[in-house]
Amino acid sequence: MYVKNVIEKVKSNYPSQKEFHQAVEEVLISLSPVIDKNKKYQENAILERLVIPDREIHFRVTWVDDKGNVQVNRAYRIEFNSAIGPYKGGLRFHPSVHEGIIKFLGFEQVFKNSLTTLAMGGGKGGSDFNPKGKSDGEVMRFCQAFMNELYRHIGAHTDVPAGDIGVGGREIGYLFGQYRKLTNRFDGVLTGKGLSWGGSLVRPEATGYGCVYFAEEMLKERGESLEGKVCTVSGSGNVAIYTVEKLYHLGAKPVTVSDSKGMIYDEGGIDVALLKELKELKRASLEEYIKIKPQAKYTKISDYKEGSNAVWSIPCFAAFPSATENELNAIDAKTLLQNGCKCVSEGANMPSTLEATDLFLKAKICYGPGKAANAGGVAVSGLEMAQNASKHSWDFEVVDKHLHNIMENIFANSSQTAKEFGDPTNLVLGANIAGFRKVADAMIDQGIL
Repeated sequence: MYVKNVIEKVKSNYPSQKEFHQAVEEVLISLSPVIDKNKKYQENAILERLVIPDREIHFRVTWVDDKGNVQVNRAYRIEFNSAIGPYKGGLRFHPSVHEGIIKFLGFEQVFKNSLTTLAMGGGKGGSDFNPKGKSDGEVMRFCQAFMNELYRHIGAHTDVPAGDIGVGGREIGYLFGQYRKLTNRFDGVLTGKGLSWGGSLVRPEATGYGCVYFAEEMLKERGESLEGKVCTVSGSGNVAIYTVEKLYHLGAKPVTVSDSKGMIYDEGGIDVALLKELKELKRASLEEYIKIKPQAKYTKISDYKEGSNAVWSIPCFAAFPSATENELNAIDAKTLLQNGCKCVSEGANMPSTLEATDLFLKAKICYGPGKAANAGGVAVSGLEMAQNASKHSWDFEVVDKHLHNIMENIFANSSQTAKEFGDPTNLVLGANIAGFRKVADAMIDQGIL
């Protein structure tokens, strides 16, 4: 009853924030066993405190485009919880950004960061600015205007933003440069920086590599592996690209990628070098892929079957949703299961709807929820913070080994917790409770704040 009441109050207080409702419901329902077992959480109103951010910063960003026209965007930084470390979470620049999206992402980030075992709290930010089609000068002027407000609220020991959708190395560079100018400080305040000025090796690869490492651990426990298996991947950003790359390292065959216009199905296996050229260098549409690889099949979004994502119609052993929230629904989940899919490892934030998640859990396949499976990105961000603090840079193998160990530990902790509460295949339950207990206990230790 306690959990249900908190969920209903969130829905009542924020009626239009559907993504936030979904994130809260998914986490809080799975926490019921630990809440029932430990009355201290209710006595200290932990759930009521967890679902309300420490602070929400809303601001206007005003900038001038290449034609001399004044443009105005909405922007946010939501600092959710810092009980175990400074706020940590990405910035998203995309037209779909609104308060509810940022709150859902920040809420998820609290538990994801806790699972890494690194000292990081949870936060998220962004703007409805769309960098696609903008010149470098326009992106620079927007980032500088954005940082003119944000710099007041962040710092190496306060709040450390990173990249997310629409915020890559270019944007981080412009943001950091403006922060340095405004504060006259060279701090480890943003992660995803360039290697020559405080960045970490493996950061671009981290979420994709980590997601595959997590899948490897899930399968290993069941005596399975990815070697020789057909895999489907959605998206074509950093997460998808390096998921594809790591799958090849482990002997698997990834056959799909997608973007906002459609998807590629390459039965012989996705060409990683071509994918990187199109997306990292040219920022081109995947339509260009078939001009070079005519044997591949390109399907436009307008040709997708209504109510489904064409990526998930391709038969596979393992699926890696790596694009965006709610990209995989109940129809897609049923199709995957009917086609024999044995593993789903989420590279994106909350890519599966609640209905799809329920189907995967009932089928008892290997299912790695985003807050566990995609924690590799923020884990290496935490390692970048450690390198900045020590003024040292680690080589690729050292960082990758740390990442691999972190993902192994996240799986072990989630799996062990799921078994503790009597549902050994339910890593949603295990990850949520494991992440929650660390944060909740720290909040109790630190008093009523």
